[in-house]
Amino acid sequence: MNTKKIKRLGILTGGGDCPGLNAVIRGVAKPAMNDYGLTIVGIEDGFEGFVEGKMREISRDDIAGIIGQGGTILGTSNKGDPFHYPTEGMNGVEIVDASQRVLKHYKGWGLDALITIGGDGTMHISNKLAELGMNIVGVPKTIDNDLDATDQTFGFDTALSIATEAIDRLHTTASAHHRVMVIEVMGRYAGWIALQAGLAGGADIILLPENPFKWESVMRRVIERSTRGNRYSIVCVAEGAKAADEEIVIKETDVKRTDPIRFGGIGEHVGRRITQETGLETRTTILGHLQRGGSPTAFDRVLATRYGTKAVELAVNGEFGRMVSLRGLNVTSVAIKDAISKQRLVPVDGEIVNTARAVGTSFGDE
Repeated sequence: MNTKKIKRLGILTGGGDCPGLNAVIRGVAKPAMNDYGLTIVGIEDGFEGFVEGKMREISRDDIAGIIGQGGTILGTSNKGDPFHYPTEGMNGVEIVDASQRVLKHYKGWGLDALITIGGDGTMHISNKLAELGMNIVGVPKTIDNDLDATDQTFGFDTALSIATEAIDRLHTTASAHHRVMVIEVMGRYAGWIALQAGLAGGADIILLPENPFKWESVMRRVIERSTRGNRYSIVCVAEGAKAADEEIVIKETDVKRTDPIRFGGIGEHVGRRITQETGLETRTTILGHLQRGGSPTAFDRVLATRYGTKAVELAVNGEFGRMVSLRGLNVTSVAIKDAISKQRLVPVDGEIVNTARAVGTSFGDE
């Protein structure tokens, strides 16, 4: 193994925050410093900081005690795509290509390689920067669990646990007041959080982005439960879910983001329709950023640490343009370009969906 090729290793956290980011930073920095004698350069606020030239060297004190800490000590941003960079121009916000500024800072800071921690958007940016000549290793991060090249991304288990606990709590208040409780969870175009939290929490109806639902099916199920003695229902809705004859409900669009769509509102929409069409008292809970905050679960701490140490191994071995990946019980790696070739979406006829149907869960499609 030749470690002399790398002396200065950069690291950044891109996109939305996620439980376990600090565990990855620690998982990278400890072996990099202790085993390979590398200098770790932390790039602040994701790719936005890379464009703007914000960085600091990471010390051992910086990583002490952060394995269970939420957020990221480096900061992050989901509006800093160097190839789609928002700037204030004469006519308001203008989108420019700032990738050359990133290359300038990469060389100016004397970086030999860069570890990027992020989801689908971060990996797309990483692939483009690799094509421009940067030595990059990716680490998959997203609570959405929508990267196809890995069995699981860190952060998902924590978000799933939070959503499940929320559904557990809604059962008691729904039962007490004989209400329909609608809970909206994150996931963007993928329904993994809704599916597994709904199954684990015993939701009566789960609505997924991958499987457009029928209003009459949803209404029929809540009325059936109300009239046969159950007297309450739990509806778990993924933020990207939509009715078969409608468009996705969005909160707003933001041109500063590569994907301008900001999800939000489907939970309230479902709740209103249930009240209007059935007369049943309905309440809506939107978990939002609660799913991304706080301390990571033990599973996510371990997975994030394994990802971090594997990323360093790839970097010192000169295996660039690759993303670490969990396959079965082993952490391995795949080419970044292959990792971003398609999203990992819920198969509507898959084993987990069929399991949920077997225990009586409705997906609003029957």
